Amino acid sequence: MLRVNRPGGGVRVKICGLRTLADVDATAKAGAAYMGLVFFPKSPRHVDIDLARTLAMAAPVGLAKVALLVNPDDETLDHVLDQVPLDMIQLHGSETPERLAEVRARSGLPVMKAVGIRTAEDLAQLDQFDGVADQVLVDAKPPAGSDRPGGNGVGFDWTLIADREWKGPWMLSGGLTPENLAQAIAQTGARQVDASSSLEVVKGVKDAAKIAAFCAAA
Repeated sequence: MLRVNRPGGGVRVKICGLRTLADVDATAKAGAAYMGLVFFPKSPRHVDIDLARTLAMAAPVGLAKVALLVNPDDETLDHVLDQVPLDMIQLHGSETPERLAEVRARSGLPVMKAVGIRTAEDLAQLDQFDGVADQVLVDAKPPAGSDRPGGNGVGFDWTLIADREWKGPWMLSGGLTPENLAQAIAQTGARQVDASSSLEVVKGVKDAAKIAAFCAAA
C-alpha cells in the first residue's frame, strides 16, 4: 500500500476541500499530513457521502482523513461516521465546549475546533477551546455577508497570536498561500498549517502544482 512520504522536521500540512481522487493523490504525493473532506452543502467543496467514502478509502497510510462539519446534530454525525472511514472530526460552526465533548464521546475520534479571528476581542474564543479541543484550528473570521464559516480565502493579522503560549496542539489557517507561508510561520510559530481555496484554479477545483508548492513551502 502507498504510504505518505513526509520529510522530517517540516511543518505538518492539511489540504482541505478535496473532491477528486486526483486531489487525494496530489495531496499524498506532496507529503501532506491531513486531507479534509467538507460536509457543508453551501460550500463549493462539499462532498456527498458516497464520494467522501470513495476519497477516504483511497487515502494512503499516513494521510489522516478529517471530516469538516458545521453544527452537526447527532443524526448527521452518525450518518457520516457510519459511512466514511475517518481519523478526526473538525467542527467549524458555533459549537460549544460541551458539544465538542459530546462529539468526541459519540465519535470516539479526536476533535479539532475551528475558531475565527479578526480582532483581539476574538482571542477569548481561543482561550475557551485551547486545551479543551484535541486541536484548535485558528482561522480568519468570514467576511461580512458570507454564508460559509471557512474556505473564504481571507487572512487575519498574524501578530494577534504571535506571542501566545498554547496549551495544546493548534493549526494555522486563513488565506495561506505558497508565497506567504514562510512569513506566516515565522510570525506565529505555527507547526501545522491548513489551506484550501488558495490552492484552486476555480472554486472547488484543486491544482496539483499549487498543492505541491504549498507543501514544499512548509
